[in-house]
Amino acid sequence: MKRAGDDEGAQQQQQGGEAAGGKAQSKLSAAAASAASGPGWTKVSCPCCASERVEPLVLVKLGPKVGPETKRWLMKLIGAPQKDGGAGLLAHPGEDASGNIIVVSAPRCTLLRATEELGLCKSYHNGNMEAFSYSDRDNFKDSDNMEAFLTTAERQYMVKYELDGLRAQRDLRIPGLPDSCILQNRDNIWQKLGSFGLIVDTFPLHEPKKLKELSEAWYAGNQLVQPLDKVNEYFGSSVAFYFSFLDFYTWSLLPPAVLGLSIAYFSGEVQREMLESVSGSQAADDQDDPGLVISGHMVQAVFSMLWSTVVMEMWKRRSASLSYRWGTLTLAERFAEPRPGFHGDLGVNPVTGRVEPLFPEWQRDLRMALVSVPVVGLFLGLVVLGMTCFYWGEARVQQLHKDWDSLLSQTLLYVPSVLHIVYTNMLATVYRTVAQTLTEYENHREESAYENHLTGKVLVFTFFNCFAVLFHIAFFKQDVPLLRKRLASLLIVTQLVNQVTEVVIPFLVDRFISAPHRTETADDPEEDKFRNQSTLPAFPGLFAEYIELLVQFGYLSLFSCVFPLTAVLLLLNNLTEIRSDAYKICRLFRKPCYPPVANLGVWQIAFEVLSFVSVVSNCWLLVLSPRLQKRCQEGELSSANLLLGAVIVEHLLILVKVILAALIPDEPGWIRKKREHIEYTSMQALRQQVNPTLTLLHVLTTSSIPLKTFPPFLFPEAAN
Repeated sequence: MKRAGDDEGAQQQQQGGEAAGGKAQSKLSAAAASAASGPGWTKVSCPCCASERVEPLVLVKLGPKVGPETKRWLMKLIGAPQKDGGAGLLAHPGEDASGNIIVVSAPRCTLLRATEELGLCKSYHNGNMEAFSYSDRDNFKDSDNMEAFLTTAERQYMVKYELDGLRAQRDLRIPGLPDSCILQNRDNIWQKLGSFGLIVDTFPLHEPKKLKELSEAWYAGNQLVQPLDKVNEYFGSSVAFYFSFLDFYTWSLLPPAVLGLSIAYFSGEVQREMLESVSGSQAADDQDDPGLVISGHMVQAVFSMLWSTVVMEMWKRRSASLSYRWGTLTLAERFAEPRPGFHGDLGVNPVTGRVEPLFPEWQRDLRMALVSVPVVGLFLGLVVLGMTCFYWGEARVQQLHKDWDSLLSQTLLYVPSVLHIVYTNMLATVYRTVAQTLTEYENHREESAYENHLTGKVLVFTFFNCFAVLFHIAFFKQDVPLLRKRLASLLIVTQLVNQVTEVVIPFLVDRFISAPHRTETADDPEEDKFRNQSTLPAFPGLFAEYIELLVQFGYLSLFSCVFPLTAVLLLLNNLTEIRSDAYKICRLFRKPCYPPVANLGVWQIAFEVLSFVSVVSNCWLLVLSPRLQKRCQEGELSSANLLLGAVIVEHLLILVKVILAALIPDEPGWIRKKREHIEYTSMQALRQQVNPTLTLLHVLTTSSIPLKTFPPFLFPEAAN
């Protein structure tokens, strides 16, 4: 394992940290105000990284079995240079060597190298965004000031990225622990330390001043525009992209909401159908039917199909603009180190040549085929069981309403739908945990493969769980009134349940249970404030938020023609969702830590798939339109001609969607030129680095000068 210096030097640093002021003045505050090599902080490995102020970025919470000897060893490991196998970071012990926290920061060189490795783009001296190169670092704006050059979220992610990437260079016993606690060669150190109970948690630290400014500009005021650049600076591009899409999607609901309100207000047919769905009884037919073939349902269906395509294409353009502005347009595609949870027999990777854990692909495929697929199928069977119980209950309450015909029986009509919604939500919660366990068991090497398989499992279940009943009612039972009632119940009950579980309950828990134990004053030591942050629950992630938006998008694009007020209810919900989600991530949880992203990733594909499925769904619902069915019954239109017309309309609408997608470029023209420029300059920089080396080697190898006269690192074979 790499060494970060001798024990004596570490003890001197520790004693320097203990010699700082008492509880009234935090040792960490005093150290942060001094140079990087000042009291408490481990020393920087190069003079250019010395700074007048050290910024606490990440907190490492230690387990109860960690003693002073183990803590000193861990700090040496964190502070050791990367060439020696360390993380190349800065570590501070908190109050003293016996404390249960380590505060971690990062020097300039480590951050700049991580910037290049991640493939981030930064502002060049000429004002253009360029892919960052460490060898050309002096030509990038503010490259000597990390707080201006990198966002807070980027600096914190880079610290966690370096910690998670630590791997043992040889078999090593951890000081201060039993002999059974051994780090084997190429083990992921951070994961092993967690399994040994040494590390309880690692999370980025909130900055109260910045968080307060962000809160006032985000959810505390009356602003309609979200401060997305500030969100990206503080929480990172993953969170910023989610809120940007939520904002874009919410305001995109205005056109279908206005259309839905207009149809519901001016169409007597729609009003009659909605009354039937609410009352559960047959309303009197409108004798003043103008006899038009085109109804409000048809207009809503065609509009929803075209709207979903235009919205997703316009979002791609906005996404490209944001990724350029936030420096994530050309993130590096590289052969990354295995993810922390990956395990296997130690061997040589045939692609990279590195010694690392290897796991046969056929074993992973076998696990997916024999374990993952059957378990997912079992949960899909539970969805079918719930759907069967729903139909049974629906039939019973319908019969009860016919027998009683009272206000109580009318209220009972919604009980099966409400119970089924609660059942599906509970099943979805359990399934997410099971899906994570299954994906861990599959043992994927790359983080991207892990995320894609996990997302795929959840998407398949979510689509089946949320839309199976609706599709069955529409395509098999062909019961449009029941479909309308079911959709209305889903929109109302699901949104109420989500608001209660996502905001109200966490707020009450935070206000009356957690907050009294986190009381702090401005005079409290920084270490105590950091510990208070550790009492907050971990942020549950954006997975459930994206699922919620995807389900909303499905309700609107697939079935809104039977319930025109769908967009109105979604718009009202999302206007509060923006502020409630912002409040939740700022106040109720620890600060999350996500890698930089360039777009929505696999979620964008899921939205586009729903957009195309909406064509088939809406065309079939148009065939079931009461007005067209009435024409068929009266002999004005044959069933064969109606079905043929629906197929023709379906193909025409698919063609129109394809044409719209082709006519609307995924990137604005100026973004495409910027991307090509970045790729060109990166290629030129690589060529300039390679050509001088090749020229030198050519001259040396063709000259008569003996190779042994040159340093061994140039020609290792000459040393033999």
